[in-house]
Amino acid sequence: MNITVIGGSGFIGSFLMQELSNNEVINIDKNPSPFFQSKTKIIDIRNKKKLIFNSNIDFVVLLAAEHRDDVSPTALYYDVNVKGTQNVLDSMDKAGIKNLIFTSSVAVYGLNKKNPNESHNVDPFNHYGKSKWEAEKIIKKWYEADPSNKSITIIRPTVVFGERNRGNVYNLLKQISSGKFLMVGKGQNKKSMAYVGNLVALIKDRLEKSKVGYQVYNYADKPDFSITDLTQIIEKKMNIKLPKQRIPYWLGMIGGYGFDLLSLISKKNFLISSVRVKKFCATTQFDASKAQNVFTAPFSLKEGLEKTLEHEFVNPKEDEFLFYSE
Repeated sequence: MNITVIGGSGFIGSFLMQELSNNEVINIDKNPSPFFQSKTKIIDIRNKKKLIFNSNIDFVVLLAAEHRDDVSPTALYYDVNVKGTQNVLDSMDKAGIKNLIFTSSVAVYGLNKKNPNESHNVDPFNHYGKSKWEAEKIIKKWYEADPSNKSITIIRPTVVFGERNRGNVYNLLKQISSGKFLMVGKGQNKKSMAYVGNLVALIKDRLEKSKVGYQVYNYADKPDFSITDLTQIIEKKMNIKLPKQRIPYWLGMIGGYGFDLLSLISKKNFLISSVRVKKFCATTQFDASKAQNVFTAPFSLKEGLEKTLEHEFVNPKEDEFLFYSE
């Protein structure tokens, strides 16, 4: 297939470009690719005049997005995630391209929802989630203008982790792997996570099995692990013993508020905060059974975690390129 990946210079995109290496693939990104320079065109999707597709393209995979929590001004979320998506669709129309895979996010469901599936009410709480939902609505409208000829797949991943990523999962793994980790709360709360190797395999699978229609899939690797499960995997892989003491949730929150105050006074960010304590102790699960019914992940969640631990902490690699995200 002839495939154009938009946003292929980032963390997920770099893994996807490798996964699709047996196809004719072009990467469009505002940043150079650390691994696929010869296949990359430097174009910002906000620049509609430069966003020109060849008519021989079979599929567009749209990954590009503003997604960090600290994007400023907040209008950037909408300029890139919403207007940029509209620019992509308009350019696809000009080239006669009918097939699209779009990565959205479980952020469209909002906070503290109980294991939502794809039919759950949408209730985004931040600008990232709101802009992703606005982008989904634009894509749905675009599809409905010609539903008999278009193939649309929207994938809503949970938090994605893997080698070279420096996001929240990495920070948690690093903290636990240090051996100085103390559990806050009971540790029975479960977290939905997605290993990057499985997410890109799903995208490839949907490219190869595309058919006319409109499909939405949550994605998370199952079964979900509790924080206690996670610490046990790390203990075994790293050959360490973690302290058995547990800090009550209320005491952890007091400590978090203390670091909030210290951060406010010193103007510095700390690894501990009240928000991070809340997130750590919260159950965050998403129903991914629809994706599981059509796709078998190449790696178990445990294998994905072990591959990441091996790369980052057991036999750490001196990576020249790293990807930073929330």
